[in-house]
This record gives sequence, C-alpha cells and structure tokens, in this order.
Amino acid sequence: MCAQKNRTWTNAELIERALAYRATITDEQDAAITKAAMEDPDTVLADVLTKRRPGRPVADAPKKPVSIRLSPDVLDYYRSTGPGWQGRIDETLRDAAGLKKRA
Repeated sequence: MCAQKNRTWTNAELIERALAYRATITDEQDAAITKAAMEDPDTVLADVLTKRRPGRPVADAPKKPVSIRLSPDVLDYYRSTGPGWQGRIDETLRDAAGLKKRA
C-alpha cells in the first residue's frame, strides 16, 4: 500500500474502487454511514451542487445562431483579429444598421 500513497487516480479508477468498497459493506453499515452524513451540517447533497449551470448567466436578449455566407477575405479579416471575432461582426452590423450597442 505504501507504493500507492502518492498515486494519482483517474476518475474511472476512483469509481471502480468506490464500487468495490460498496460491495464489501452491509446494508446496515451503509444505512449508518448515510445517516451520519445526512446529520452532518457540513454535508452538501450532490443535487444541490448541480442545480446551477456553470458559465455566464442567461442574457435578457440572447443572441441567436444563424448561418450567413461571407466573402473569404471578410471572414479571414475578422478571424485574424482573434477570439471574439463573431462579436466584432455583430458590432459592425449593428453600426451599419444604426442600432444601439449591446450592454
């Protein structure tokens, strides 16, 4: 066991080890462990942690994906400006249409 002390486990290995351990305990032991975890004030249930989706909050007026045909030189120009090139195309089109900038 000492050779495994500093080993990094993959998710699949951890799941396999957890399932192997689960197979070794009785239903009574499992119930006692579950009861103790539920009574622990520091326990956070997995469903509580997964209710919020990661990332940006949903915008009031989200952008809509569309398909548009652009000249290769126009596309190359905007892509060469780096990440956010699609947003810059949006800004250019908003300016051309005389629309207010997005907040």
